[in-house]
Amino acid sequence: MARRLRPVGADFVENAPLRLVFARVVTAPPEAVFRSLAEDVSGWSEWFSAVTLARPTQDGAGREVRLRGGTRFEETVLVARAFELYAYRVDVTNAPGARALVEEWRLTPDGTGTRVQWTFAADGTALFRAALTLGRAGLGRAFRDAVTALDRRLASTPA
Repeated sequence: MARRLRPVGADFVENAPLRLVFARVVTAPPEAVFRSLAEDVSGWSEWFSAVTLARPTQDGAGREVRLRGGTRFEETVLVARAFELYAYRVDVTNAPGARALVEEWRLTPDGTGTRVQWTFAADGTALFRAALTLGRAGLGRAFRDAVTALDRRLASTPA
């Protein structure tokens, strides 16, 4: 059953009860990574294996995302600052126990590549927070695999 979550802002990333932060350096430049995150939303399923469907909604101000296993999200894009920052809030989900969720993708030039930092900020029931904490290693692995696949995809795409 889908539930509406608390409408938090971009600052929730800094003060959420639970923050999981992962980072990796890729060879692709920030411009290419940003375009894949913010402009090619439908392409997420091609490089993030947990994502089965991603599509922009509300003329790009929102997103619909479905994950393997059946989890669904309706999201609002909070920040899309070209080549630096992409953040979105989950408004509606069927994930049990969630109360508020924001994901932030921060891009920083690193030599000729990009340092990609993903922050998963959440609030929810004690069981929800415990499950995320226990699942930290799996989320980290999913992030690393996804960003690595994205980097390979961008390297094989003509400029």
